[in-house]
Amino acid sequence: MQEIEWSKLSFGYYPTAWNVRCYYRDGKWGEVEQTQDTNISMHMAATCLHYGQEAFEGLKVFKGKDGKARLFRVEENALRMNRSCEGIMMPEIPVELFKEMVNKVIKLNIEYLPPYESGASLYIRPLVIGTGPQVGVRPATEYLFIIFVTPVGPYFKDGFKPTPMAILRGYDRAAPLGTGTIKVGGNYAAGIKAGHIAHEKGYSAVLFLDAKEKKYIDECGPANFFGIKGNTYITPKSESILPSITNKSLMQVAEDLGMEVERRPIPVEELAEFDEAGACGTAAVISPILRVDDLDDNHSYVFSKNGEAGPICTKLYNALRAIQYGDAEDKHGWVTIVE
Repeated sequence: MQEIEWSKLSFGYYPTAWNVRCYYRDGKWGEVEQTQDTNISMHMAATCLHYGQEAFEGLKVFKGKDGKARLFRVEENALRMNRSCEGIMMPEIPVELFKEMVNKVIKLNIEYLPPYESGASLYIRPLVIGTGPQVGVRPATEYLFIIFVTPVGPYFKDGFKPTPMAILRGYDRAAPLGTGTIKVGGNYAAGIKAGHIAHEKGYSAVLFLDAKEKKYIDECGPANFFGIKGNTYITPKSESILPSITNKSLMQVAEDLGMEVERRPIPVEELAEFDEAGACGTAAVISPILRVDDLDDNHSYVFSKNGEAGPICTKLYNALRAIQYGDAEDKHGWVTIVE
């Protein structure tokens, strides 16, 4: 292991020592294995390659001021992965197996856990794929569940700084009653081209509208959207949005801070009524939005005039991070100490 400059890490892949794996064969999950091999060997007709039988998760572990490693809401990730597996007909992963493998991979790679106040954390990526060969469109009979970790810095290079986003009506991330509510690679593949166009135009992400009517806000590329109106936290309700664990946590934190919380359809025109807005997810926690440019009608919705995050976004961000790092009381039992 080379000396890592923790404060200079981006949100990308940095190699670590070990990953853990478990195979599903003959109708059951096998023994947990550990390996330093970063490659996967599979049949060329594996269903993950042809029919998208693949689901993944993302969660983080943080080093506190006391030196302890804190895992944030691991059971929620396990349950969400099982919803994804059910959605594309893969076998569910027992929650205890999920938690066992997460703890094991953290301990095996504990030297890669960034120090407290470095601005970095250890990102955990669970992945389940269909490895059994099929030519017809049907579920595989064999699967691989693998978890690797990598130390990461901020998702957006500017960190907790407002960034501009754009509405591009010519692209959809996911349709109602499709796979938008589960965490599968196809949802992200659908947004790559739109995201690339937005980046070339100087935006950090695309603010996708609903695929059915193009009237309501759905998601900010790979993250949930929220807006602040007075003392109210408002986030979209949609049949094509992935339930974000970070958003769920922020809604609870907002209530703890005495705010009202609304989860409902948000017409795009309501952007003009928000005092602040942000994208939220595991990778960034909160990425404040500088402005949203609607490129089709040449209209701009501005949320930050001085280039800084608003007071409510800042309060929510600091409150959630304090829980994750052990600097504030964990009243809701979200944190697991990795012993």
